[in-house]
Amino acid sequence: MGHNHEHSHDHSHSHFDVQNVRRAFIWGIALNAVFVVIEAIVGYLSGSLAVLADAGHNLADTASLVIALLGFRLALAKPTQKYTYGYKKATVLAAFANAIILLITIAVIVYEAVERISSPVEIDGKVVMITAGIGILINGFTAMLFFSNKEKDLNIKGAYLHLAADALVSLGVVISGAIIIIFGFYWADSVVSLIVAGVIFASTWSLLKQTLRISLDGVPHNINLEEITKEIESTEGVKSVHHLHIWALSTMQNALTAHIVLNEDVQLTGIQKIKEEIRHRAEHLGIQHCTLETEGAGDKCEHKVH
Repeated sequence: MGHNHEHSHDHSHSHFDVQNVRRAFIWGIALNAVFVVIEAIVGYLSGSLAVLADAGHNLADTASLVIALLGFRLALAKPTQKYTYGYKKATVLAAFANAIILLITIAVIVYEAVERISSPVEIDGKVVMITAGIGILINGFTAMLFFSNKEKDLNIKGAYLHLAADALVSLGVVISGAIIIIFGFYWADSVVSLIVAGVIFASTWSLLKQTLRISLDGVPHNINLEEITKEIESTEGVKSVHHLHIWALSTMQNALTAHIVLNEDVQLTGIQKIKEEIRHRAEHLGIQHCTLETEGAGDKCEHKVH
């Protein structure tokens, strides 16, 4: 029995434009940083605690975008002798960190909302509405920059969720500001905040579960193990497959190792073709790196196959 490590070509980033994603991160960080400064000034001059609190919240989100960008950049770094896969898992850590930050943000929103329901604070509806309106534009615009790639990479999805959550929070603030101006119901601010927190939690919980799964080398959520097994076993010349393992190298790349049992009539010249076919099929199902070991008719000569 011989080991033959067959790696498919690196198409890890071909499913989205790296330059566009990098540009989206830079735009998101820059615009959010400017908005934090605007909110801090408006909050200080108007004496609005709500606006100042949102400035702090947006500062945390700007930091989370920096974390996501760092993870993305590290994933593109070349392998070293100590890190033979490079720093690809950095994107998983970044997505996980963002999920935790979002959960903490939700907890803060809920805590403040409950506090204010019991003792409503007088709020200047117009100032809050204008500031939140700017927030919708900035966060909505930057969220859209990540929209097309959010399902292709968990790290990008984490960044998208942060920005979309911020836009939602800002929309909630605009609605509550309008209710305060029209009806004078100061508790509206808290009620809307709780609704928004619930919406953010639903998305964040999914992100957290997915990042935990790939942190533990589980099968990525978008990969179907049964489908992969069927594809391999339906390849001409393959009798069966065992010791099949699939895990994520990063939030952008998946790997597979497997023992392939060949039919008895498979000749030496056909082994390489079978492996290439398996790699090709696996790539179409979201696997970028395959390491295959064959068993059966070609065992004695397997070491000669490259």
